[in-house]
Amino acid sequence: MALEFDIIVAGGGLNGSALALALAQSEFSVALIDPLEDQLVVDDEFDGRSYALAVASQRLLGAIGIWEQVAENAQPILEVVVSDGRAGEGASPLILELDHAEIEEGPMGFMIEDRYLRQALHRSIADNPLIRSMRGVRVQSQSVASDGVTVCLSSGKSVTASLLIGCDGRNTQIGEGANIKREGWSYGQTALVCAISHERPHNGTAHQFFMPHGPLAILPLPGNRSSIVWSETTSEAERIHALSDADYIEALKPRFGDFLGKIALCGQRATYPLGLSLAQSTVAERLVLVGDAAHVVHPITGQGLNSGLKDIAALAEVLTMAMRRGEDIGRMDVLERYRKWRSFDVSATALATDTFNRVFSNDNPTIRLGRDLGLGLVNALPGLRRNLMREAAGLTGDLPKLLQGRAI
Repeated sequence: MALEFDIIVAGGGLNGSALALALAQSEFSVALIDPLEDQLVVDDEFDGRSYALAVASQRLLGAIGIWEQVAENAQPILEVVVSDGRAGEGASPLILELDHAEIEEGPMGFMIEDRYLRQALHRSIADNPLIRSMRGVRVQSQSVASDGVTVCLSSGKSVTASLLIGCDGRNTQIGEGANIKREGWSYGQTALVCAISHERPHNGTAHQFFMPHGPLAILPLPGNRSSIVWSETTSEAERIHALSDADYIEALKPRFGDFLGKIALCGQRATYPLGLSLAQSTVAERLVLVGDAAHVVHPITGQGLNSGLKDIAALAEVLTMAMRRGEDIGRMDVLERYRKWRSFDVSATALATDTFNRVFSNDNPTIRLGRDLGLGLVNALPGLRRNLMREAAGLTGDLPKLLQGRAI
C-alpha cells in the first residue's frame, strides 16, 4: 500500500486537534478529517460551552504550544466548595472546601471557553506543515490491510496511512466500522449547559451543589461570569430548556441561590444526555479510539475533556517511542501498550463517576445523612483533602510526559 500519511485522525474537535499537534511534534505526518467547515470551527460567538481543565491538561496544552495563546482568557480555579441540599432550601451545614493553597502546584485547574481553545488549535494546525486539515468531509468507510489502512471520504477521495485514530465522539463511526461494541447505560438525566453573569465576584471559587435529581456545577469564568452545568431528570430538563430565557433564569434561581447577587444569561443554552458508554476495546487492527469515542462518563467530576487529553498524552508517547525504535506503529502489540496504560484509569474514572452520581442524585434520608457525614469527614482530614485535590488536578499515577509539561 502506498501510504500518504503516517496517521489519519478522524474527528477535528478539541481532542482530535490536540492529538494532531502532539503527533506532529514527533514528526508524524497527519491527515485531520472533520465534517465541520472552517467557519464553524473559528466562529467567535460565545455558545455557552466552557471546560474545566485540570493542571495536567493545562501542562499538555503548554507542551503543544496552545496554552500561551489562551492563558489570558483562562480563569484559575482557586477553591472548590462541595455541598448537598435541595433547591430553595440551601446547603447542608456539612460541606467540603478545597483550597489551592494546600498543594504546591498552584491553582487546581482553569476554566476556559470552548471558542478560545477551538480557535487556538485551528491556528496552530493551519501553521503546521505536517498536518493536512480536511474540513467539511466525512469518513464514509475504512478498510484495513496488513501494511496500512484506507479511508474513503464523502468528497470521493481516499486517504491511506499506517494508523487510523477515531476522535469522532460518542457515536463514533470509526469504532462502528471496526465492529467495536459498546456497553453502558443512560442515567435518565440531561445536562443543561449555559453561562451566566452575576453582580458579585466569584473569587475563583467553583461550587458543586448536589440535589436529589442531579448536581449543579457553578464554575468561575473571567469577570463576573460563571459556567453552569445543571443536571436534571430528562423530562424536567426538556421542560426547562423549552422555557424563554427569562423563565429559564427563574427556574435556575432557587437552585443557584443569591450568594452572587442578581444573575442573567450570557451566551447560548444547550443540553446533552447523560450516561455511561464504554467501548469494549479501544484498539483494533491499525485503529485506536480516543476521548468520547472510547469512553463517555457523567460530568459529575469534570473529567470528560481531561480524560481525553490523558488518552492523547499516552497515545502520542507510545507511538513516538515505537517510531523511534523502528516499529510499525499500526501493529497490535504497539497499540496494546496504549490500551494497557489507559485501561485502569478509564475504568476507575467510570466507576467513580457512576458511584458518585448514584449516591448523590437521590433523596433517600439514610444516604443523604451518610454522604453529608462523608463530606464533613473529608473536610476535617487535611491529608485526605490534599490527595483528593491532587487526583482532581491530574497529578497522580503514571503520567505521560506531555501531562508533565515535557516534550516526548
